Amino acid sequence: MELVKVQAMFYPLMLLLVGLSNVINIYIGGIEVMKGNITAGNIAEFIVYLNLLTFPVIALGWVTSLVQRAAASQKRINEFLHQKPEIISPNVAKQTIKGHIAFNNVSFIYPDTGIQALKNISFAINPGEMVAIIGRTGSGKSTIANLIMRMYDCTGGDLLIDGQSLKSFNLEGYRSQVGFVPQEVFLFSDTIANNIAFSADTLDMPRVEQAARDAAVYANIMELEKGFETLIGERGITLSGGQKQRVSIARAIVKQPQVLIFDDCLSAVDTRTEEEILNNLGRNMLGKTSIIIAHRISTIKNADKILVMDNGEIIEQGHHQYLMDKKGVYFDLYEKQLLEEEENA
Repeated sequence: MELVKVQAMFYPLMLLLVGLSNVINIYIGGIEVMKGNITAGNIAEFIVYLNLLTFPVIALGWVTSLVQRAAASQKRINEFLHQKPEIISPNVAKQTIKGHIAFNNVSFIYPDTGIQALKNISFAINPGEMVAIIGRTGSGKSTIANLIMRMYDCTGGDLLIDGQSLKSFNLEGYRSQVGFVPQEVFLFSDTIANNIAFSADTLDMPRVEQAARDAAVYANIMELEKGFETLIGERGITLSGGQKQRVSIARAIVKQPQVLIFDDCLSAVDTRTEEEILNNLGRNMLGKTSIIIAHRISTIKNADKILVMDNGEIIEQGHHQYLMDKKGVYFDLYEKQLLEEEENA
């Protein structure tokens, strides 16, 4: 705003001064011509000199304006450069993880809002297990995924990976072994192949194509004119919601992670395609850990363990049949979804 004020004053003031200089020049010069002290040619000389001086002075003002604009930008850049990360990776060697995850009385309060997302939750996931998390919006499902990815540190309790605190792991090495598909899919303005291979070290086309097949998006890609070399717009604007989600899934599984997290990323996919992806996932993640966060029970009913969450707490847990026999919250949720599907049909 200060810059705009300076610019708003500067240009009219410059034009006023240039105009006044010409008027004063002609007025005083005219008087001197009438007195016979100078000739009309001398006035013309002064007007030419004045015009020659005008541009350098305007240029000086323009440079001042640029400097002020750069100073405003540099201030914001410096704020960013001096920002210290909240999550600091310890200076330790990278180590291979097996995929055992344990939450011990974990609580979490979001630092910005003060909202308590998790309240003393405890559960364990063994390597090779597929664990599903279901619950209402705002029940803390995505917070669990964020804590496993160490986007935040838990404010209470401890999160253990293979029996060690997550805080003791080299962050880059740990995250390189975890595949994460977020709710909000982010694709780059690049080719589909590069978007899928983004999480891998190199562009290995056979692996990229296999990942696309496993994510049930290979046929859609091959229908495009340039196939895997098709350029997609920023945030994948040229693809449909379901296609974006499946490209994001392919990106997560192409690096063959030890732990794979799906954060409600099958919502825009039809039931048949969803079943195909989950079948492929079961084959690829054999002996590895899978965590699926979902709203649809059809997505998660074949999971080894299902966690039902509400208001930041685990209110029920067990496999599908056990929870159905219990006739609790999970059973009610299943009945409602079944009713909705029948109505839609």
